[in-house]
Amino acid sequence: MPTCNSVLPPWRQFTQGIRNRVHTALGCLAAACLVAASPGAAADAVNTPYGEVSLPFVLHQVPNVPVYYVIGLSGVPGADNEGHTSNAGFVVTDAGVVVFDALGTPALGYRLLQRIREVTDQPVARIIISHYHADHVYGLQAFKEHAGDPPVWAQRLALGYAGGDRASQGEDAQRRLAQRREALYPWVDESTYIVMPDETFDAAVTFTLGGIRFELKHLGPAHAPGDTIMLVRDYGVLFSGDTIYEGRIPFLDSPETDTRNWLKGLDALTALQPPPGYVIPGHGDASNDISAAVSTTRDYIQYVRDAMQRAVDDFIAFDQAYENTDWSAYQDMPAFDASNRGNAYRIYLELEADSF
Repeated sequence: MPTCNSVLPPWRQFTQGIRNRVHTALGCLAAACLVAASPGAAADAVNTPYGEVSLPFVLHQVPNVPVYYVIGLSGVPGADNEGHTSNAGFVVTDAGVVVFDALGTPALGYRLLQRIREVTDQPVARIIISHYHADHVYGLQAFKEHAGDPPVWAQRLALGYAGGDRASQGEDAQRRLAQRREALYPWVDESTYIVMPDETFDAAVTFTLGGIRFELKHLGPAHAPGDTIMLVRDYGVLFSGDTIYEGRIPFLDSPETDTRNWLKGLDALTALQPPPGYVIPGHGDASNDISAAVSTTRDYIQYVRDAMQRAVDDFIAFDQAYENTDWSAYQDMPAFDASNRGNAYRIYLELEADSF
């Protein structure tokens, strides 16, 4: 069979060749521009002392201020996402860097440290942990071993975590570690360990570093008993931890989750004055509207509570109550299949206990 060029007149072959080369050049230029537009994008796998990270690890910056963050993928931690499902960030000051959360594997913590080093040579002065759940704290190991072991701050209830006190944070630390050593191997393995806090506080604490004021407030029990937010008022930035989820179903399936208090905490966030101009949630995209940032989590919790409250009031068994509920507004969201039924059952039990 003759080729296309063989049936074209010579002048058409010439112009077609020029057109093809121009299109190829423009395509390459466009691809280069896309890479340049995403300075944090990882085009290739990156080796770390804790294994290879093959997923893009994009660093975002809050406009016009030295506040940076990374966004995890939607879904449940597993091999497909290498455990990168949560957010973390950092603030650069003249006296050092304040990090908020450390991600879900030592390898991811190391990638976060690499990103910090790309931005500044200031030392990591301290790390604030929103709550002691695996997807936020396993990365601490990398900071301990490669960033000079900076002090870790957390709400006081975190002290019970490694000792197996499930009530302290809402998950059994050793059982979770064993589960992640299977689900996230090789990124979490037998050499992975839990780094505990060096400093703790009760309700709130304020500190200043490099002339920048940081406010830590205990908002739990909500998603977890120790839920903590960090407000950087000088820059109008709120790090909310898992009190706010965006773009996915929140995780409520823990005996220590308190949805009633969680809703009160979200109301407190929307009442902040002046309102933060930028919100970095524990999961999902950042927002410049605190009311919009809160709405996904608040509306979902309220919807499930209302549905399960009707069932409890009418003495309807959970299985029937779940089947009776219209989940169409949420069923296409990430983590729905993995979390929604457990979330509903946990709230059903919570409301049932409240009824006695």
